[in-house]
Amino acid sequence: MDIFVAKLSFNTNEYFLQQAFEKYGEVNSVKIIMDKFTQKSKGFGFVGMPNEEEALQAIEALNESELDGRTIVVKKAEPRPPRRY
Repeated sequence: MDIFVAKLSFNTNEYFLQQAFEKYGEVNSVKIIMDKFTQKSKGFGFVGMPNEEEALQAIEALNESELDGRTIVVKKAEPRPPRRY
């Protein structure tokens, strides 16, 4: 399951985010979205967890919790709509 994580501290790195989610199960991917010009965090990212039950537990436990000094938002990622050019 892909999990959307928002309101991250700009100082949070992928390793720290992975550690927070690994408390609830296996994590197979972590990606913090970076601005392509400044290379600074945009304050959100995605975590992939292969086990849906563990992912749901992580969402339940981490949503509106404090991480790296910020109250984060955690929810199931929605499919990205098709891009129009």
